[in-house]
Amino acid sequence: QVQLVESGGELVQAGGSLRLSCAASGRTVSSLSMGWFRQAPGKEREFVAAISRTGASTAIADSVNGRFTISRDIGKNTVYLQMSGLKPEDTAVYYCAADPRTWAGTGTYNYWGQGTQVTVSS
Repeated sequence: QVQLVESGGELVQAGGSLRLSCAASGRTVSSLSMGWFRQAPGKEREFVAAISRTGASTAIADSVNGRFTISRDIGKNTVYLQMSGLKPEDTAVYYCAADPRTWAGTGTYNYWGQGTQVTVSS
């Protein structure tokens, strides 16, 4: 069983930066494909970013491309979402997800965290 715990969400002004963390336990992040998703009030959950099990491949949603990056620290068993140039429309609960496949990308994931709230004020 994999447990995922997100942290780092907070209230930030537009144009600011945040780094979200996703600490994994139960399996190493090098054995998992990892992803970040977000859900704004009244909207469906949407894909934000993903990194493959090997770490060699990443994907970023068009809406955040150039502003967000995904990375991982194997030693800390943690995946990060670095966010810059934040906009009010980035306001959402951000979820970390994991899957044992080599590449889950924008698809389904087996394991999910509880989410962390990011609020961007204008």
